[in-house]
Amino acid sequence: MVPPVTPYDERLTAPRSWWLLVALVGVAMALTLLPFGTLPMLGGLVAGAAVCAVLVSAYGSVRVRVVAGSLVAGDARIPVTALGEAHALDAEETRAWRTYKADPRAHMVLRSYVPTAVRIEVTDPSDPTPYVYVSTREPERLISALASEREAAA
Repeated sequence: MVPPVTPYDERLTAPRSWWLLVALVGVAMALTLLPFGTLPMLGGLVAGAAVCAVLVSAYGSVRVRVVAGSLVAGDARIPVTALGEAHALDAEETRAWRTYKADPRAHMVLRSYVPTAVRIEVTDPSDPTPYVYVSTREPERLISALASEREAAA
């Protein structure tokens, strides 16, 4: 049996520049502990960098997938049958929809370092969420994956 093909799978990884910050946090911790000796300084370097690396890695590990009739965005799993029209947002619209146009009831998988996004209407009458906002580097591909999954579910 052939495993099902995932039409869309994206990991919203943190930018490379954030990993430079990990190193700088380690150095800052080392310098803070320098007056206590060499061993505490090395411990501060390793511990500071390790804690910061875990935080950056966790923040950048969110996945956006369209699989098995659902949109999986972060912790949310939403059936494509409950979703309506999807709109690709360019960089300017993305900024607007994550700031002054944002609805507090919306479900947002937001990563500010990703310049584009998709806004998908929620059509389920029992769900108070008006739309789902998903940061993505490939908005057109996500929209086409949702459309093909919706056709397969119908």
